[in-house]
Amino acid sequence: MKPILRVKNLVKSFGGLVAVNKCSFEVETGSITALIGPNGAGKTTMFNLINGVLKHDDGEIIFKETHLKNLDFDKRARLGIGRTFQAIRVFPQLSALENIMLGFPHYQDNFLDIFHPNKENEKQVRKEALELLQVVNLQDKANLAAGSLSYGQQKLIEIMRAVATGAELFLLDEPAAGVNRTLLHSIVALIKKLQKEGKTIMIVEHDMGFVMDVSDSVIVMDYGREIACGKPSEVQKNPRVLEAYLGVKTHA
Repeated sequence: MKPILRVKNLVKSFGGLVAVNKCSFEVETGSITALIGPNGAGKTTMFNLINGVLKHDDGEIIFKETHLKNLDFDKRARLGIGRTFQAIRVFPQLSALENIMLGFPHYQDNFLDIFHPNKENEKQVRKEALELLQVVNLQDKANLAAGSLSYGQQKLIEIMRAVATGAELFLLDEPAAGVNRTLLHSIVALIKKLQKEGKTIMIVEHDMGFVMDVSDSVIVMDYGREIACGKPSEVQKNPRVLEAYLGVKTHA
């Protein structure tokens, strides 16, 4: 099976700072792949380049068979790339249900339809959004303002809004950060459920227990470059990873 995502010699600079420096890796279709590394390694910048929030300076990003360089983030979303952010981006005054409804393609071009639903399929979209809330046991929060929910619940809402888009590749930026253990179990179960449904998930995360629990493979970045890639059990023993990521010097 061909990889769903290929990154080749990617470069991104901000003035004199090279945030991503000729980085290359592949993500297998249907995998859960963690992207880890020390602070400033370029992980979130990489996510921003993949989904089009930022444009890369050089190199290639290929999603399935499509080169993404000249595509804006909305077109990349329509191709099947979903994204959540380290800082939660829900619409706090809208209900949990309405936030998820916004993810459906029916609403992406017509934002005001959420306030003035007059399409024949509005009832169906509402039904499907409620079903997504049921997946994460938040159906009883459907009519509450998203901003009134807990931090972890808002993260689940954001993930399910990405699911509503019909994405094939999910970029989850620190899904475990700041989440209590109960909701963390819900997030882990959701990620594994998405994988069983044939989705591909990339995760940027600092919680190594979480990474080792959910990941099939791990890519390690340092100073904007990929320094190791492999199964979690392999990567955590890699001397370059121990030195760069954990600050432990090793000798070959």
